[in-house]
Amino acid sequence: MKEIFITGIGTEVGKTVASAIIVEALKADYWKPIQAGELDYSDSHKIKEFISNNQSKIYDNSYALETPMSPHAAAEIDGITIDLSKIIKPETSNDLVIEGAGGLLVPLNDDNTILDIIKSEYKVVVVSRHYLGSINHTLLSIEILKQRGLNIGGIIFSGNEHRTTEDIIKKNTNIPVLGRIEEEESFNKKVIKKYANLFKPVLENL
Repeated sequence: MKEIFITGIGTEVGKTVASAIIVEALKADYWKPIQAGELDYSDSHKIKEFISNNQSKIYDNSYALETPMSPHAAAEIDGITIDLSKIIKPETSNDLVIEGAGGLLVPLNDDNTILDIIKSEYKVVVVSRHYLGSINHTLLSIEILKQRGLNIGGIIFSGNEHRTTEDIIKKNTNIPVLGRIEEEESFNKKVIKKYANLFKPVLENL
């Protein structure tokens, strides 16, 4: 059974689309431990909208916070403190895709970050989107995963090709690139299915 943790080099880099593609490709289950804001149309709702198979199960968030802010701040507004002991991985015999919130060092409380909910048995997939500063953010994300001794499954590039950026990231990380999600006018079941078919061979060997 695969347990794949999807993280990004920041917010709005394409983690949910990448998660949907991997869920569809593997007919995996999906879990987003912490959702901050957009509860009426959360990332879990988007996954359900994007996938075509009827095998995947979407699990409830451990924390569903009202405000679209860093989880520690959103939790404070809600009058609670995020407790890692309450972030309990769903029990399933299926492959599981776990989506983080923002980047690796997004704070959950005064002591913990997203990095602290990544277990040693997970394979981490890093979603990198091209923008000024993205090389630095990608290399820093990979470096801290390596320092923690976590299992990095690969990188997914989000957006149109930028060869010089991608080449230097590959050279400096020595991490496999699983593929790229191109700029699309929109994402829907058909587009997600197309990418799922492209990604499936490499994901099955992850």
